[in-house]
Amino acid sequence: MTATDRSLELINTAAQAAADKLAHDVIAYDVSDVLSITDAFLLASAPNDRQVKSIVDEIEERLQKELGAKPVRREGDREARWILLDYVDIVVHVQHSEERVFYALERLWKDCPELELPADAKATRGKAEEHARLQASEDAEDAEQLGGEWR
Repeated sequence: MTATDRSLELINTAAQAAADKLAHDVIAYDVSDVLSITDAFLLASAPNDRQVKSIVDEIEERLQKELGAKPVRREGDREARWILLDYVDIVVHVQHSEERVFYALERLWKDCPELELPADAKATRGKAEEHARLQASEDAEDAEQLGGEWR
């Protein structure tokens, strides 16, 4: 069994919405052969809680507006570290970058076929790592400047 056309339409729209809100490492898996409860998972991440919420809000708004789809369940809003949108046909996971690394959902679903996504969504691959390197560099510069002030 493979993901339905409706599931693919939902995944592609959600992936584009996530990319438009600067999500990191957007990827989707066809889980229809191993799970009976849904066809596909979409994973995305962001470096802060506010951006996680922004991505989720954009996905929800775009799926409602363009495809008339509403989630049957939305979880994780309070902390905004990992928000799940359940559309039955698909499940969207938007995680804070730290949660993404810790839970490593890609490792759990690596045997499932990866779904083709829009070019903008594919272009988000490696953004989390790039952001982490940039942040580490900025932190090192800040520490160096502070060290110079104390001398």
